[in-house]
Amino acid sequence: MGNTKVAIVILNWNGKRFLEKFLPFLVKYNSANAEIIIADNASSDDSIDFLQSNYPEIRIIRNNENGGFAKGYNDAFSQIDSEYYVLLNSDIEVTPNWIDPVIELMDKDKTIAACQPKIRSYYNKDYFEYAGAAGGFIDKYGYPFCRGRIFQSGEKDEGQYNNATEIFWATGACMFVRSELYHKSGGLDNDFFAHMEEIDFCWRQKNAGYKIMYCPDSLIFHIGGGTLPKNNPKKTYLNFRNNFFLLFKNLPSNKLFPVFFIRLFLDGIAGLKFLAEGHFKDFIFVIKAHFAFYFSISKLLKKRRISKHVNVSCIYNKLIVSEYYIKNKKTFNQLDEKSFS
Repeated sequence: MGNTKVAIVILNWNGKRFLEKFLPFLVKYNSANAEIIIADNASSDDSIDFLQSNYPEIRIIRNNENGGFAKGYNDAFSQIDSEYYVLLNSDIEVTPNWIDPVIELMDKDKTIAACQPKIRSYYNKDYFEYAGAAGGFIDKYGYPFCRGRIFQSGEKDEGQYNNATEIFWATGACMFVRSELYHKSGGLDNDFFAHMEEIDFCWRQKNAGYKIMYCPDSLIFHIGGGTLPKNNPKKTYLNFRNNFFLLFKNLPSNKLFPVFFIRLFLDGIAGLKFLAEGHFKDFIFVIKAHFAFYFSISKLLKKRRISKHVNVSCIYNKLIVSEYYIKNKKTFNQLDEKSFS
């Protein structure tokens, strides 16, 4: 174990406005065994000056470049000695006792690699938030969704997800990770830059026989879209490219070609939908994402060889797109429980 049991690490890039707003909550509701660290991804605003003036006790790690979410955290964690890491977005308001319930859960079960709290929307505080909600899942074709949020439908929190449960992925907005397993598995994949690297990380942990958990006794509020807005074509590119990276790296061999065959068809439909709606840039970025994937296959093959590929739990064995848009299933509880692996 390192100097502290828990290292709470905020990756900051030009986020002074969020640090001003949310650091007071983080300091106020910190735990005795946790250290707050800011990893700065070569910000060009006055974030560092603000921190040094107002929070001289907070450790700052300066990364030499903005290598994105994955590289930013990998560079920071190589300099932090702690039993647990918490990846925490800068646009999050924490609440009293948000740390200890998660650590207690992970302390009791050494097979838990990562865990997330309950995440509700900062602007709509009774509702689950897009990026994580009450735990992440994925369907058999690689489309991610959450308990409490499927596509654009966020649910009101009425206690329906107040049970600690195993999930497929924990959100990168607030993910508690066992540091030993983080380093053993090579951390986040730098090639993802941003988006879905946490799903890839969690899938690799599951392939290695570990569990990912959701802890409802810890609550945070998240703004979301703080770095790349949802309608940014670069976000479209990263989502489509990284989703293919994710599937190619982690799927069992017998599922690789059937899944990709269907996904090429579905991505074609998604591209045409962008075109029909007048989102020409998004259409182009879907095509670019596919070519970026094809050019990366030799590199991805090397990554595939490192990992085991097994049938893991918490995969929804139907197409969530058709369940949502055709069968009108807008909440997680409407999904067929028997269809989860």
